[in-house]
This record gives sequence, structure tokens and C-alpha cells, in this order.
Amino acid sequence: MALRESAFSGACVSGLHTLSWALVFPSFWFLDRLLAGCKSTTSERRERRDQECYLRPLSVLFGSLAFLLLFLLWAPVALLGFLLWAPLQCARRPFRYHRGAPSLRADERNAGWRSTGRVSLGFATANLCLLPDSLARFNNLSHTQRRATAIGGSIVQGVTRPHIRIYVDSPSSCGTGTLSPSSSLLASSASSHNAPGGCYGATQTTQALPPAAAVAVAVAAGDPSSTSSEEENPQDDDVVIIVAPSSSSSTPSSPGGGSVVTATTCHNDDDANVANSNQNSSLPDVRVVCVDADTGVGVATGGGVGVASGVGVASGVGVASKGRHPPRALGRSGATRVETDIPMEVSAMFPPGVDLLCLQEVFDQRAAERLCSSLAPLYGHVLYDVGVYGCAAGCGAFKFFNSGLLVASRLPLVDAQYHCFPNARGEDALAAKGLLCVKVLIKLPDQGSQRMVGYFNCTHLHAPEGDGAVRYEQLNMVLKWIDEFQEAHSEEGEMVLFDVLCGDFNFDNCSPDDVLEQKHSVFNQYRDPCRVGPGQEKPWVIGTLLEQPTLYEEDVRTPDNLQRTLEQEDLRRQYLSPPVARGGGATTCHEEGRPWIGRRLDYVLYRESTTAKNTHAEVEEFTYVTQLAGLTDHVPVGLRLAVSLPTDEP
Repeated sequence: MALRESAFSGACVSGLHTLSWALVFPSFWFLDRLLAGCKSTTSERRERRDQECYLRPLSVLFGSLAFLLLFLLWAPVALLGFLLWAPLQCARRPFRYHRGAPSLRADERNAGWRSTGRVSLGFATANLCLLPDSLARFNNLSHTQRRATAIGGSIVQGVTRPHIRIYVDSPSSCGTGTLSPSSSLLASSASSHNAPGGCYGATQTTQALPPAAAVAVAVAAGDPSSTSSEEENPQDDDVVIIVAPSSSSSTPSSPGGGSVVTATTCHNDDDANVANSNQNSSLPDVRVVCVDADTGVGVATGGGVGVASGVGVASGVGVASKGRHPPRALGRSGATRVETDIPMEVSAMFPPGVDLLCLQEVFDQRAAERLCSSLAPLYGHVLYDVGVYGCAAGCGAFKFFNSGLLVASRLPLVDAQYHCFPNARGEDALAAKGLLCVKVLIKLPDQGSQRMVGYFNCTHLHAPEGDGAVRYEQLNMVLKWIDEFQEAHSEEGEMVLFDVLCGDFNFDNCSPDDVLEQKHSVFNQYRDPCRVGPGQEKPWVIGTLLEQPTLYEEDVRTPDNLQRTLEQEDLRRQYLSPPVARGGGATTCHEEGRPWIGRRLDYVLYRESTTAKNTHAEVEEFTYVTQLAGLTDHVPVGLRLAVSLPTDEP
């Protein structure tokens, strides 16, 4: 389908639509405020309790009467506008398209793709619950417009930061208290009054490493001398800090006999309940990783939350030495090192360099426009307001809301197509949930004449529990529509590098109530990096659905607090939704000797059967993101794929 900025083909029809919605909107807004005044979030109730606000009942009463009166007075005008608005939906395209020149530069990892033979691509998905304010409050969220602006800003801040890694060669010498984000790399926000250098909330701390630990620093920004192997060479623009065992006596030491690491961080202590931008949003991505020198297996002791500013350099320790491989595990999920088969971390910020972003539940049109504006400085291509309204053919009941899908891309869009699920029922039938298929053009430095493309597919499945048969049928439609889209838009001679399917599937791989969906053939075609098989997750899996009543508890209300909570099994089981038993009710998929796992509704899947011959995709990193703490009831997830190209390609 043609990608045009307006959802309508002509200016006249677009003008009539704008006029009709202008007549409807005041009545819609009055009704929204009427309902919102009667429903409070737990944060608002706690705030009123602390302030002992005895006038709240009177405020609600008179406010409700005022909005009800205004709604009734405007209702006749709104009815006329609705009678004009509804027929115009037949002429509407199923999405709006923003295209512009980005003003911000994100992490570029493919500058040396010809020498490495690999292309690195980042994907992320998040459910934002950007409903009209009155409906969002039933999910214990409020201030939809402010949340939309804050979410967009947080995403951009996270994605545009540099990529820094710290490797520690011996896991035994870097326990959780050695280089954790809350100790050496993250200064306590309580000490913000000691901020030096004009950086608000900044502190400077000195942390001693264990005895016999030496520190080597490598800044790998395209330096070919650091290693002779592509696998050992960090990505472009990465800053790598390696902490390795050494017996050298020349290593700078602390009074306790350990090497000294000085860290400087900046914090923003603004309240996260309404508009939470990450308190470390301006910082590079710093990852402290304990790497076993023999096995190459490692576990991170921190994620994306600090800047090492003064690291001692050990004599006799090589920089990114030959034979040193990236860690096989990032993050503390409770799994043992040998069980963590792919690099995984819990990060307080979005991964740097995300190329394609899939967002769900962006139902509110004004929030979608705000989100699009916030993302535009980084993502030059955005599809939003995706879906249909009214009585669209093949969509079942009358649709009051669109699909809620939004796709933001740093890569140029070639084609896009939307399909609406016709089998929705209950409250989900009010929204035009469906599938959005996008074809993107991959542009690389010194690419030559070879055309490279990728397919990105986003969906949001049926929500009510107990309706597994509905979701199962929707997955059948998803596979069928994806195949039809790719067949219709493929061109001879182009190289397909990736085929990704992501979104909120509204079922997990643990709940007995979801056993039907767990066995769907979609998992035979697409690879799920978190899954072992039907009903069995990998031991490092955490979960992505937060318990709504506890969204504003201290342990989860900020990105750093939520990060620490997810890393500790005893804490995360208090704040993540548990698996669902047959017929409803909580259960567990906890196995003896393995950590507790919450519901994982958000997926990023990929397949290689439809990509170019002799290409191979490998998971470079899987990330749980806590940057949107207090802004949504889901934990976003990110996936980075490294695609190896055929060796005979020019």
C-alpha cells in the first residue's frame, strides 16, 4: 500500500474528516474527564491520604456534575459530527505516515560490515497502555498525554546513547557488591547534594576491586589493531572496559589491595509517577561483565547505568586481547552461568541503536501524535494511527478504536500493509486489533548495487483470558498474511536479511490456561530466543507483565529500582503477574532448582527460512528494559540480531 502522510487521498475528504472530528471531540473529552474523575490510581489515592485532602469528595461531585452538563449540552452537535465522521471512514487508509530527516544520530554498528561480514540490527517491542485517560485508569495508569511525551523522550534518550561494555575476566572476583550499578557505577541518589562539576545530582565514588584484579581499558572505535578476528572485535562506537586477573605489582591499588575504579553518574530525581524520563538518560551504556577466561561464560553485575571515568591500567594486560570473546550471559536473572545460553541483561535504559520499534496500545490519537513527535528526531519513518474505524469490511463489529499499533523505523520504509482480525469479541471487539507488515530498505556504507531489505511484522492479539481459541485462530491469520505480504512485495535480486514478528501476544509459555497457543505452529516457523518448547521457558526468562496494583511501589516505581527488583527472584515474584491456571486464578511454573518465572506476554521472534540463502542470524543480545517504570504496566523487551552474510557477496 502506498505510504502517504495523510490517511485520506484528497484534501477535501481530509478537511471534512477534520471538521467532523472537531464537532465530536468536545463531547468525547467531557465524557473522558467525567469518568476519569471517578477513578483514581493507587498513586493518587496515596497522595491524597498523605495530604489529608478532605475536600476530594466535593471536588469529584461538582466536577462530575459540570462535565456531565457540558457533555449533555454538546451532545446534539457531537451527534451531527458523528453522522458525518462515520461514513468518511470508508475512504480512510489504515495508517498515517510520518517521514522526516532525523536530527539525532544513534549508535552505528555497521560501519565495518564489509570486513566483518556481519550486519547488526536492533528491534524492540513495548505495550504502552496509551488509552484515553479514563480507560487507562482501570490499568492503574493516568495522564495519558504526559506519559506519551515522556515515553517518547525516554526511548530516544536510551537509543541514542553510546555503547560501553566492561568485561571482568573472573566471575569469582566480581560479586554483586563489586561493580554493581548501585555501588561502583551508580552513585546513590541520596548523595546528590555533593554533585561536582555542575552535573545535577552527580556524585563521584571510588570502588576497590578485589585483590589480584587488574584493569585494562580498550576503546574500540574501529581500531583494527585491537584484534585480528571479527568475532573478537567490538562493534563500532563501543567502548569496552576489560577487568582481567593479573599478578602485576604495578597495578594501581586501593588501601585494601584492590584496583581502583572511579565512576561518575548523573541522576534526575524528579517524580516518576507521571512523567518519568530515565534518571540516567544522558549516560552511555555501561555493562560490567564477569567473564570466565576458560569458558567465555559471563554474568553482568550492572546494566547501562554509569560511566567509568578513571580506570587504572594494568601493565602486561592486552587491550581486547586475542582469544577474548563477548560474554555468554548478561544480567542476573537467577539462572546459573552455564544455563544462560544467549547474552541477556536487565537494563535501566533502552538498548542503544534500536533500528525498528513496535509499540502496542497507542489507542489515543492525541497521544499517538505526541509520541510520533517525540520519536521523530531519531526515527525518520513512523507509521501511527494504524487500523480502521466504524463499520469496516471484514472487521466485524463497529470499531471505536484503531489497532493501537505504532511502528518507528530508522530504516526507510518500502511497503506496508494492515490486516484486521475479524474474530475479536467482548471488549476487544471495540478495537481494530490486527497485524501490520512492513518492508524496510537496509542502507549500509559502501553497499554497492546489492539491494538489501527486511520484513518487520507487528501484532497485538486478543486479550481476555480463557479465549485461547480466538488467539490460536489469530495466529493462523498472522502466518497467512505475512506469507501473502512477502510474496506480493518481494523483488528479484534483493537480499532479505531478516524476518521478525513481534508484539503483545497476550499469552505466555507457562500458564496452563494458555496451553493451546503454546503449541501453535508459529513457533515452528519463527524462533523464540526465550523458549525451550511448549510450556517450558529457558531458566533466565523473567516475565514482562507487571502487577497493576503495585505499579507505584518503591521497588518498581523508578527504572533503577525496577531493574534491581527484576534481578532478584524473591522481589520480582511480588511485582510480576504469575502464570494463570485453567479457568483463571494464579499458579506457578516454578521447577525445582530453577528460578520463578512471571507471565511473558511480549515476544520478539525471528525466522531464517525466508531470508537470503547462506545468511545466518544469531542473537547478539536480549534485553529486558525498565526505563518505562511508572509509565506502563509492561516490561519492554529488545532483541539484537547479528546477520552473517554469504562469503561470496561483494
